[in-house]
Formats: sequence, C-alpha cells, structure tokens
Amino acid sequence: MEKAWIDYELPQELIAQEPAQKRVDARLMVIDRQRESIEHFYVRDLPELLSTGDRLVFNDTKVIPAQLRGIRVGTGGRWQGLFLGETAEGDWRLVCKTRGRLNEPEPVMLLDRDGRETAKLWLVERTGNGQWLARPDEKVPTEELLAKVGQVPLPPYIRGGRMVDDDVLRYQTVFARHPGAVAAPTAGLHFTTDLLKALAQTGVRTSAVTLHVGMGTFRPIAVDDPAEHDMHSEWGDLSQPAAEELNITRAEGGRIISVGTTSTRVLESAAIAQDITAGQSIESWQGETSLYIRPPYEYRLVDALLTNFHFPRTTLLLLVQAFGGTGLIREAYERAIVEEYRFYSYGDAMLIV
Repeated sequence: MEKAWIDYELPQELIAQEPAQKRVDARLMVIDRQRESIEHFYVRDLPELLSTGDRLVFNDTKVIPAQLRGIRVGTGGRWQGLFLGETAEGDWRLVCKTRGRLNEPEPVMLLDRDGRETAKLWLVERTGNGQWLARPDEKVPTEELLAKVGQVPLPPYIRGGRMVDDDVLRYQTVFARHPGAVAAPTAGLHFTTDLLKALAQTGVRTSAVTLHVGMGTFRPIAVDDPAEHDMHSEWGDLSQPAAEELNITRAEGGRIISVGTTSTRVLESAAIAQDITAGQSIESWQGETSLYIRPPYEYRLVDALLTNFHFPRTTLLLLVQAFGGTGLIREAYERAIVEEYRFYSYGDAMLIV
C-alpha cells in the first residue's frame, strides 16, 4: 500500500460555515474501490445507492453544551473553558484559557448565552495533562447546569467557534441519545427522520453504537512520521443487541456501512478485542479505545464507509485512506476541491464502497 498522505491545500471559502439548508441536500461523492471510480450524488440519493440487506451503523452519542465562557472573579478578565467530563467524585474535567496565570484555587463566574452571570465555578487543581479539575458552587445535576451556562462546542474553523441559536439543533444528529460528546459525529448530521424512513422502505436497516467524541479527534499530527503520533482515547460501546444485528446482516450477505469515523472506531475496536475474522460472530464490547487506524490497516467489520471531508494532518484523514486507498482518496479530495465540495463538520460527504 502507498505511503500515507496527510497534507493538502484547501481554499478557505470551501470550509463550510453553515450546514446545507436541508440536511439531505448535502452533496455525496461516491467512491467505488473496485472500479476505482468517483461519481457525484446527494445524500438524498442514498435509498437508490444502497441495497436491500445493507446495515447503516450510526453513532448515537449526544453533543453536550460543553463550551463555557466566564469572568475571573479576582481580575475581571475573560475566561473560556471546555467541559470534558466528570470524575467519580463529581469534579469537572476541563481545559481553559485566559490572559495571565490562573491560581489554584480560583473562582470563575460563568455566563449564560446572553452574557448574564449565572453560576460560580471554582478551578481547584491543575492536572498534569493540561486539564483542570473544577467544582461548581451550585448543587444541581451537571447536565442541568450545562444546559444553563454551556454553548454548542463548535470547532474553531466554524465562525471562530461562535454559536448561533440554530446550531443547537443543527450540530446534533436526529438519533442522538447518550450525552457525552464534545464534538458531533458529523457524518450523521446529514440524516433526517424522513430519509431514515425512506431507507427502511428499501430494506436498508440501521444499528447504533456509542462513542463519546473527545477534543482529541481534531488534534493534528505534529510529528514527521504519522506512526509516532500519540493517539487519543475515547469511550465506546457496542451493545449485545447491536452485535446480534451485525451478525445477522453478515450472515445474510449484507454490507456493514459505518456512518462516520467514530462508528468505525467502535466497530473495529470490538473486532480487534475479540480477534474477529471472516465468518466469526461479534459480541458486545465497551471500554476506552485508542485504536489508531492508518495505512496499511486491514478492516475486519466495516464493508463501506460514509464520512465527511477531513482536515489535513489528522488521524481521521488517515483512517479514510486505510479504507479507500491512499491514491484513490487523494484523487477524491483533489476532485472535491475542483468541484467545490464543502469541507469539514458542516460540509458534504463521501461514500466509499
């Protein structure tokens, strides 16, 4: 297999700042590995492009309003934070930035979306991985407090990370169920309930896995040799009912179509943990995964992949190359730029079969 390709130049105007007005109107590049062909469709064409017996596997994680803004009580300086999760003791894990050095402990007054002071947060302890432990004054469930003070955690390449009210719905999949992600599984953003009904009518079935997308998903590869990149870890879950659905599809000759790189990591992590090969059944799996998929990785469960166009120098781009082949994916990206496809989280998609 060819050496991995991680760099490309993208015109700034092709970075999507808004999603398609209708989710299903996003463009869809279809890449056939066997024929080495590239064709152009729309997401709404999926019922005609997929076959009876195929199974789409979605990531049903739910994006939490993890972006925090506040004022340092002691200095009046602006403060920004990103909620990452909770410890067993109920402390918040977060990363943050401000001008000047933060003290331990230090209070921050959190602001709601309208800039009103809403709740106090104590920065308790700086940890060794660039994160902080923090403790809110209010004794309410974290999900309830984040709903009051948190904002949609848009990546910085979308309007500088500044959300608008429409992002609350647009940066969330219609099948989101389990809160915990600080970034959307963006390939799933293209689906609507009507499209899912249309797919079901053609005999295309669906299953769900869960992977709580963390901030590490966007971390660029900063080393010359991609193999030396320190891969981030995320929590994933493949339930027993979903595993049984996958086994039925494989036994009946249908394709497992992973929707997004996050669903792919769950499926392949489960397959590796159980050393699944052709013809073997998969069982339930859950846990942290730091699986780093890059050429020449050999896929075990995934037969087709639907994904957005990814940032250069990222593990997401390498995962796609490992599936589609470096040369073919490079050609697809070059053609997408010429054809003015829209890139990244709110952009268009590709289906690799």
